[in-house]
Amino acid sequence: MSSLYWPYLLADYYHYLEIATVVVGILIMLSSIDDLFIDAWYWVRRVYRALTINKRFKGKKLTAEQLRAKPEQPLAIMIPAWLEYDVIAPMLENMVGTLEYQNYSIFVGTYCNDARTIDEVERMRRRYKQLIRVEVPHDGPTCKADCLNWIIQAIFKHDEHQPVPYAGVILHDSEDVLHQLELHYFNYLLPRIDFIQLPVSSLEREWYELVAGTYMDEFAEWHTKDLVVRESLSSQVPSAGVGTCFSRRSLLELSAETNNQPFNTDTLTEDYDIGARLARRGMKQIFGTFPVDYIAKRNSWFGLGPVKMVPVRMPLGIREYFPDTFRTAYRQKARWTLGIGLQGWSQVGWAGSLIDKYLLYRDRKGLVTSFIAIIAYVLLAQFLLIILITSMGWWTTYFPSALSPSSGLLQLMWINSILLGLRVVQRVYFVGNLYGWEHAVLSVPRMIIGNLINAMAAARAWRQYLGYLITGKRLVWDKTMHDFPSGDQLIQQRQRLGDLLVSWRAIDSTKLEHALTLQEKEHRPLGEILLELGYLDQDTLDEAISFQNTNNDDSQASGPTAQKVELT
Repeated sequence: MSSLYWPYLLADYYHYLEIATVVVGILIMLSSIDDLFIDAWYWVRRVYRALTINKRFKGKKLTAEQLRAKPEQPLAIMIPAWLEYDVIAPMLENMVGTLEYQNYSIFVGTYCNDARTIDEVERMRRRYKQLIRVEVPHDGPTCKADCLNWIIQAIFKHDEHQPVPYAGVILHDSEDVLHQLELHYFNYLLPRIDFIQLPVSSLEREWYELVAGTYMDEFAEWHTKDLVVRESLSSQVPSAGVGTCFSRRSLLELSAETNNQPFNTDTLTEDYDIGARLARRGMKQIFGTFPVDYIAKRNSWFGLGPVKMVPVRMPLGIREYFPDTFRTAYRQKARWTLGIGLQGWSQVGWAGSLIDKYLLYRDRKGLVTSFIAIIAYVLLAQFLLIILITSMGWWTTYFPSALSPSSGLLQLMWINSILLGLRVVQRVYFVGNLYGWEHAVLSVPRMIIGNLINAMAAARAWRQYLGYLITGKRLVWDKTMHDFPSGDQLIQQRQRLGDLLVSWRAIDSTKLEHALTLQEKEHRPLGEILLELGYLDQDTLDEAISFQNTNNDDSQASGPTAQKVELT
């Protein structure tokens, strides 16, 4: 082709770029206006409550003492585990060592073909008397809902041998870091509330961990603002899959209606699904926002400054490490997108009130808008390139613009710029509140990384779902490998031997008091007295002393502490 034609081809190309820019700009504006509505609702509601409700109940807010004062009802914690051999033991150690609550049991579901996870759970079961392993009687992986359904049946079976049945069942994953008041909070609300969701946040990452940092940013905004708005709009709260408490009544009703399978095995986001189903049955749901204090260990000035211990006031919730590589991040988010967006669409449709339909739209719009953001980046890069080659005098041929001066393109760009600025301000504010100004600054470039991850996740979700429709092959649990904080990241206070054995349910408080009374008279080691009385076996005593000594070494390496378990 003659070189004379190239300027005209480029001019044609620029003509179509203008048209594409208008289309993309309009779509971005519509999506941004939707986000602006959520922002406005949150801030108006917050100001209104500050001027009315908060003033009216000043001095009457729920306290930790009130939570602890309520008699403990039996509670069950369920943890589905497929290939969790590397994190399940430290997670259980931290859970038992952290929780102040006593009247609870832990049910861990394992698959019969996952020997390494079974071995780790069995090792913990010999230590913790409140731990029960539930074996799924067929090979894994199936789906998380299948594992949970087997755990639920084991909990109901265990109920038959208890004087008082479990008042609630709490869902956790094997990477969760809990707060010591969590079960007290659930206990306080049960059985009045049927579904309680706690906020979820990412454990703090280093400044250079950009992919993992996107989870810090997104959850800081979602679980501080978006879920609060969602609850106030519709009284419906989606489960986050962790930190979710179900009342006994809710699970019994769902089990009766679903042939003992309360969790939907036809979706990869059974947590989101069960929240919507309970809402349709009129079950009372809340998003819990009980404020507590944490201590964060931070490397100031992007790692160049000194390490500081910083107090952080935030809602009682669940903290965990999320994926820190691009591939694991988009694969995990693809499962969320597939379950919430595509499977939810096919199973639920657009049922419910106008508000419900609007929230369903927000859940599903990412199936399209994730790609729009990437197209916008590509268009921007091309316009910048055109500006460069024009300024160099390499391209001087233009056709008349496809858009008239009165087309409103400039106004559209200004509107989108202002809306983008508001989005950035929102993100910076919420991230800064939880993680400090360094991460607040980093949250701006991390928005681009997050958009790339979300686009890849949406593409993978579409591919998997279309493959399922064409082949009929069942979608299974797409495993995300988890990390759990190390001993020096979880700052723990050394427990006395007696308190440790009580938390393990190896002995009860009555036996401990009896042994302590004898120890005061005879001045002998407590472990020796417990063995002599037949309250304890030698293996459990050796395990407890070993655990205690290990934690003591960790705490000495980490320095003095203020609380039993802190955020690092």
